[in-house]
Amino acid sequence: MHWGYANMPITNWDDLRLFLAVGRAGGIAAAARGLRVDHSTVVRRLAGLEEAMGARLADRLPTGVRLTGAGMELFAHAERIEAEAKAADLKLGGVDEGPTGTVRLATPEAFGSFLVAPGVHLLHARYPGLCLELVPEGRAVSLSRREADIGVMLARPPRGRLHTRKLADYRLGLYASAGYLERAGHVKRMSDLAGHAFVSYIDELVGIPQLRALEQVVPGANVVFRSSSVVAQHNAVAAGMGIGLLHGFAVSPDAQLVPILEDQIAVYRSYWLVMHSDQRNLPRISAVLRFLDEIISANRDRIAPL
Repeated sequence: MHWGYANMPITNWDDLRLFLAVGRAGGIAAAARGLRVDHSTVVRRLAGLEEAMGARLADRLPTGVRLTGAGMELFAHAERIEAEAKAADLKLGGVDEGPTGTVRLATPEAFGSFLVAPGVHLLHARYPGLCLELVPEGRAVSLSRREADIGVMLARPPRGRLHTRKLADYRLGLYASAGYLERAGHVKRMSDLAGHAFVSYIDELVGIPQLRALEQVVPGANVVFRSSSVVAQHNAVAAGMGIGLLHGFAVSPDAQLVPILEDQIAVYRSYWLVMHSDQRNLPRISAVLRFLDEIISANRDRIAPL
């Protein structure tokens, strides 16, 4: 359903500001705290907004609220109004502080921990009024439920109302610490892998099929340590626990991790950038998208070396 916003019966900006707070907080109680008003006030005004719109905007759930289709459409419209109002205020005041506000970015753990987090200070230096919320998840988050503004995913989502583009291809390879190989024996050929210990994921806790890659390159591997965290796996391999299938971009030159059969074993995966089509031109969203493209450009040789 599409609404005729030019003629919609909303004359109070505070109604839209309250609705934005509810959508961003994901709950009425949290929105009330953020706005410093009573819980009952938010409930009453949200009900009034729904009555004025003639549509249910949010489903009440035990864990909070979830925007309906009409609610998501109104949310995007309200964000555009908010951005335009802020831009007008800055222009009239003769000040341009750049994008402001909060952007929630959901990424696979390795991408967020080893690429985004080390460079986020650059984003803050450029746009001090912008706050980035990083959600490094081992599962696919739902942009349709507003769990994030921007998502980096390991699989291209089905066609729909989301805007999608490939961000980068990346490479995984086998690594072990120099100390482990001295103790357990160096690997010179594929058959040597049979006698080694491996580090991997907890199978039943892997929410993204693309993460199940070790079995493809080393069938029947003797896994002695499992973790749902790729950072924990990386640290265990660095400490000498065994061999791990690690992200090449996460292995720093001084980490004393040794690549194993790198001319024979490599797994390639892709990162996909996903966002709401009606949000991608918002200043705060555009700023983070440029930041992500810069991260990929600066680390191209580490992410997917030829």
